[in-house]
Amino acid sequence: MSAQTSIQVQSARGKTPYGRQYRSRKTAMTMLIYTVMTILTCFFVFPIVFMLVSAIKTNETQITSDVGGLRAFVPYPLRFVPPVARLDDAPAEIRNAYTGLGLQNFFDVFRRMPFGRFLWNSIVVTTTTVGLGLLVNSMAAYPLARLRWKGQGIVLAVIVALIIVPFEAVAIPLMLLTTRLPRPGGGIGWHDTYIVQIIPFVADAFSIYLFYQFFIGIPKDLDEAAIMDGASRLRIYWNIIVPNSRPVFATVAILKFLWVWGSYLWPLLVIRLPEYRPLTVAMQEFFGQYPRLWGDTLAFATMTTLPVLVLFLAFQRWFIRGVATTGIKG
Repeated sequence: MSAQTSIQVQSARGKTPYGRQYRSRKTAMTMLIYTVMTILTCFFVFPIVFMLVSAIKTNETQITSDVGGLRAFVPYPLRFVPPVARLDDAPAEIRNAYTGLGLQNFFDVFRRMPFGRFLWNSIVVTTTTVGLGLLVNSMAAYPLARLRWKGQGIVLAVIVALIIVPFEAVAIPLMLLTTRLPRPGGGIGWHDTYIVQIIPFVADAFSIYLFYQFFIGIPKDLDEAAIMDGASRLRIYWNIIVPNSRPVFATVAILKFLWVWGSYLWPLLVIRLPEYRPLTVAMQEFFGQYPRLWGDTLAFATMTTLPVLVLFLAFQRWFIRGVATTGIKG
């Protein structure tokens, strides 16, 4: 059969009932996938929308009464209300009349608690941990993926095994260890410092494994060419591996940022002074204050969540590429 005859036969098949049925099934499957994805998106987005909308509603009664309906996701009435000094101490009739949209809840958060100090603590701990983690974990993964040495398989197996160990299993031994380490500036114990919130979490097995999975996919011809030009291993890492690994760096940065930013158990164990307390522990303390106002609590949660959303939106392209490229390798 000639090539022209084969093309004609294939074209004729596309016009058969079987071809039309196949296209109909493919269209139906595509519509089903997009429908399921839309439902899942709404499922995950609705709590965030509720938090953002409720945080700008100035009436506490309005927030609680709207929970059972769609009004919980709609900012109304469209009337801006400027913040006042102490709305929570005003009589009930004044608070109920103070209805509209505004920044009153955010104003109350800063008035009732030193939110700026807690935000600064979280920023210092998170950015330092993420920055050092990217450097340490990528450098640890480089010899595993690009070099050949005795015991390499054993080290890689140990790293993979450490991924399944939950942090709760080592939290108490780690806390006892940090209380016996020499304190910077004199004394014993790392408690109530930035160091105790940073150093134990710089290196982690999961980040090393993600870097390893990505590094083994970079052609080794680049290394050989650089060695022939007289480049050292450190120069190869910095000038070849790092520039070609932006997706995995973004992926590890986002995942590590989420974990450190939302860490609660460890700061609760080792931090007692408010000078070093992060947002997660401060939010629990704020929630326990009287009066317990949902608008203020949701405003606190909004300001805690916004940095995570901004980071993800800024690096989502690299994050998706990093997950895709590291996930298809075995």
